[in-house]
Amino acid sequence: MNSLSGGEKKRLQLLTILFRNPNFLILDEPTNDLDLPTLGVLENFLSDYQGCLLIVSHDRYFMDRLVDHLFVFEGNGEVKDFPGNYTQYRLWTKEQEKFSDGRLQSAVKDEAKASTEDHQIIGNKKKASFKEKREFESLEKEIAELETERQQIQNQLSDSSAPYERLNLLSKRIGEISNLLSEKEMRWLELSEIM
Repeated sequence: MNSLSGGEKKRLQLLTILFRNPNFLILDEPTNDLDLPTLGVLENFLSDYQGCLLIVSHDRYFMDRLVDHLFVFEGNGEVKDFPGNYTQYRLWTKEQEKFSDGRLQSAVKDEAKASTEDHQIIGNKKKASFKEKREFESLEKEIAELETERQQIQNQLSDSSAPYERLNLLSKRIGEISNLLSEKEMRWLELSEIM
């Protein structure tokens, strides 16, 4: 053991843990000290991993390939809960910045207009339309249904006696559900900002 390099020690440690087939993994900066072939093997293994996976990492590409939910630590004890991967989070934050910048510019214009016309602006927040309220309510129901279906499929996938074809179909469906959930949760977040 003493003659192994840092990367070799890390690979050996990962190998001993993964051979135990745990149902919950917490990985703190798992990509540090790994070479590219080992990193590829780890990513492939973790993408097929059926248990719960908690990753602490600064490796954006690694997170984009593996995660579907983020806890973003923003400092001062503030943690943001975000459904999606890192790229989706960055896009969402850019949209929020544009939205808040646009809202600020709009408020300045409205304030200038109000002072020249001598009347007050009550608020600048966009109100949700009836259609958006209905969409928001239906999204909550659809997200709950998709999460229930995903849980049922995960239970079926844990049945080792199921035929390969069935397991293959279920794993494809769970991928579709994850994509749908990401889209619907992003839209839900957009609408919740308006509400």
